[in-house]
Amino acid sequence: MLTTPVSSTTKPAKQPFRRPAIILFGLTLAAVVLWLSRPQPVPVVKVRAMYESQQTALDSALVQLERSVQTNQPGPAIQTAFREARIAYKQSEWLTAYYSPLTTKTLNGANILTVDDDYRTIEPQGFQVLEELIFPEYSPDNRADALQQLAMMRVNAKRLRQLADGNTFTDSHVFDALRLQIFRIVTMGITGFDSPVAFQSLPETVAALEGIRVQLTNYPLTDKNADLATKLDRAFTGAIAMLQTSRDFDRFDRLTFIRDHANPIGSLLLDAQNALGITVFSESRFLSPSARTLNQAGVFDPNFFVNYAEQRTTPDKIALGKMLFYDPILSGNSQRTCATCHQPDRDFTDGETKSLATGFGGRRIARNSPTLWNTALQAVQFADSRVVFLEDQASDVIENHDEMHGSLPDAVKALAANPRYAALFAKTYKTGVTEPNLKNAIASYMRSLVSLDSRLDKHLRGENDQVGRKAMLSDEEKLGFNVFMGKGKCATCHFFPLFNGTVPPAFQETESEVIGTPATRDEKQVDSDPGKFVITKNAVHQYAFKTPTVRFAGKTAPYMHNGVYRTLEEVVDFYNKGGGNGLGFALDNQTLPFDKLSLTDPEKRGLVAFMKGL
Repeated sequence: MLTTPVSSTTKPAKQPFRRPAIILFGLTLAAVVLWLSRPQPVPVVKVRAMYESQQTALDSALVQLERSVQTNQPGPAIQTAFREARIAYKQSEWLTAYYSPLTTKTLNGANILTVDDDYRTIEPQGFQVLEELIFPEYSPDNRADALQQLAMMRVNAKRLRQLADGNTFTDSHVFDALRLQIFRIVTMGITGFDSPVAFQSLPETVAALEGIRVQLTNYPLTDKNADLATKLDRAFTGAIAMLQTSRDFDRFDRLTFIRDHANPIGSLLLDAQNALGITVFSESRFLSPSARTLNQAGVFDPNFFVNYAEQRTTPDKIALGKMLFYDPILSGNSQRTCATCHQPDRDFTDGETKSLATGFGGRRIARNSPTLWNTALQAVQFADSRVVFLEDQASDVIENHDEMHGSLPDAVKALAANPRYAALFAKTYKTGVTEPNLKNAIASYMRSLVSLDSRLDKHLRGENDQVGRKAMLSDEEKLGFNVFMGKGKCATCHFFPLFNGTVPPAFQETESEVIGTPATRDEKQVDSDPGKFVITKNAVHQYAFKTPTVRFAGKTAPYMHNGVYRTLEEVVDFYNKGGGNGLGFALDNQTLPFDKLSLTDPEKRGLVAFMKGL
């Protein structure tokens, strides 16, 4: 303002001269022009400020929740305060999980014991632990434990803000984090992964989408591409409307939500990033930085989990590895090949409960032979996760007494003495026939065994059966997908879209689970195989096994690490009962929820149809 406000109690002084209005207007206009031309905050600065505001809201919500517990408020009031705190967390999750994944996990990790890299047990903490203390009914007996959790949660929430203050915000990081949040929503948010008791996943997903949407207002997309801005806004509106009108967690149509809402938002966010001239990362990742959706062809890199760059596949390596895969020259008795237990016509399994041991004679190895399809799309190998790299898996099998009963040094000598192999190795590797090259060739062939193009993937990409002009999925398969991703809780361990234990949205680690697999089909006792415990010697991992892929399950019977179940119907029935603890095994470390799923017969049939469709 150019004039000075006058107090109502002071008589104005006499003004002998009044400036012409045109001069006042000119001065005011000049001030406005000067104000508009001042340096404007760049979008990323506004993003940081908005994020800090979201973090403040989270802290305030936690304070309110803590106060409601401290003052012994009624259970429903405490539950309401919990829901509000979770909503506040979800609105900022897109960035907290991006910049501070470990601290975020302490704030919102699963309520199960975990083990660190040194095999030390880590107690769970955070929202999911607190949720089980408050829902479905709050008891004052849980007050002390709840307050203890809240104290740690407030510390971790403040730590998230401190960590964010130390990070460099760029527009590229912001858009990367926004798209990853969309992927987190479809893989974990709508499945109930982090709201397993309160079943608040749908309203929390609304909050997560709103947290993304509000950050986009910091960017001048309308100025760059008004049509794209309108499409993106409508996409958010449609997604949020579907969530808000779907009151029932079990009956939510996740298939339609992913195809018609989440996937379009992910694609439009990438379009917006490009329209704004913001660089998309080109670095090597398991999930491509330029992925529009998780169903897009080629977005997962089967070469990511290699020890060093020279181990990445080439056509020559794959061809050589395929020859070796089917050649008995690698076995000790020249009678077995890799394909003995991994038969292509059985989707790289052998149909046995446990594979036959070397020399046959009725002996069997310890476990069921898993499919090799998509084996490269996981961070560890074998049911007990004992090796990281496929090269080590190959050598382990070749030199295992009961499997190939071979010797790598002997195999190298035999291959070097074979003119054809010697020539092929010389062509493929500068160093010719060596143990590392032998292992890498076989691993390269296994890395080529990637298939993510089922009818489900085509359906989610919006493709149709052009030949028969039929829908890609039957109504029964659609029901099965929605049960798998919701009521059945299958996708909280077999994560979409790989349907194995590789954890989204970063897909950097592969989990093991304790489900309590029975020893025999009469389901009287747990199988004695200790699983991952053999490696870690930590009681948390007693009976723990790597979560395998469900893709190709229709042709890879029998099932489980011991082949105890002959059909997918039996597998579904086992989970419907609540796993081992549902059968009465009393496993303190079971990670599978042991409450009964109460699946209907149509839901069970749908699950089986869906898995066969993969």
